[in-house]
Amino acid sequence: MKRIVVVGGSIAALTAAESLLAEGFDGQVTVLSDEPHPPYSRVPLSKGVLAGREPVESALLPPPAEGIDFRPKARAVRLDVHGRAVTLTDGTRVPYDGLVVATGARARRLTGRDDLALRTLDDASALASRLAVARSAIVLGGGFLGMEIATTCRALGLDVTVVDLVPPLLRLLGPWLADLAVTAARDHGIRVRVAPDGVDVLGEHRVRCGESVLEADVIVCAVGDVPNTEWLKDSGLPLDAGGGLVADACCRVAPGVVAAGDVVSRQGRRTPHWTNAVEQGRVAAAGLLHGASARSYRPDPYFWTEQSGLDIKISGELPLTGTPEVLAGSVNDRSALLRWRNDGGTATAVAVNHRLPVIKLKRLGAGVPDARTPRHRPVLGHSS
Repeated sequence: MKRIVVVGGSIAALTAAESLLAEGFDGQVTVLSDEPHPPYSRVPLSKGVLAGREPVESALLPPPAEGIDFRPKARAVRLDVHGRAVTLTDGTRVPYDGLVVATGARARRLTGRDDLALRTLDDASALASRLAVARSAIVLGGGFLGMEIATTCRALGLDVTVVDLVPPLLRLLGPWLADLAVTAARDHGIRVRVAPDGVDVLGEHRVRCGESVLEADVIVCAVGDVPNTEWLKDSGLPLDAGGGLVADACCRVAPGVVAAGDVVSRQGRRTPHWTNAVEQGRVAAAGLLHGASARSYRPDPYFWTEQSGLDIKISGELPLTGTPEVLAGSVNDRSALLRWRNDGGTATAVAVNHRLPVIKLKRLGAGVPDARTPRHRPVLGHSS
């Protein structure tokens, strides 16, 4: 294998490219990114960058390692698996011996128009400029991203309403932790509107929820993402019903083809989060070079979010049911180390405004006892 092409410019793509070198590959590594920017992290986009506290440059990742040919503005539009070539928008064919698909996903839109969303660096810049002169905002979608955007809008002094089909974060976190987050949001002045029948976007400033019409200077769409796999439509590679690229335990898709990050579907689901993208990038590189002898991908469910005064770090499977053990701190003070016991003997550990090294949180999430962790006590609950 003399030339490996990585399609995508995300953290998964960059991790895969650099992992190829770390695995000893001494051929040519070419990274094709459809964005005009060097690689960057999406994590700060909904926080410091959106609020204007941090420059756009703060989101940039370290430059690709020497030996990696990183090409911006190189959008893939077709894959010829048999001819082993990627075709770009300008008609250029980029040949490969091995291929890593890491094209990620894009923001889901509720209308055919260019809804305001937050997925890319350019999205963050455009939305930040709109918020700087706005007095009110409606955020459609109450997941991590939606609640983080709402928090930033509120910190900028805007009147904010979050609208979702169910109470925000309920499907992701489960009732107990979702209630904690929603209570904190309301305490910060964020209104929460549940619209079980959905919403209709009536224009740039208006949405209909049931019988009501809500208006705001800015409406932001944060209702999930769509995998970027249209360019693979005629490739013969396996796509699931949602458009995700189906990969095996070693992130292999087909002979000479692996995949990593938000584009990947395993066991019928995608897991679009940072830790997953990084780990799959490493496994995909090894799978491409070493085949079946490479180590398998083992999910490392670790999530974090900052919203409405809560710094929440989670290690373990979601959503959560029942009430947690309180290992340290106080729920009433919104500073606690919590643990849920899951079916099958696993556990999920959650730190809410509680300083704890990530490795220790993961040990708790894996059910490994820590001698310095206080014995648990019953949770007292929290008000809603």
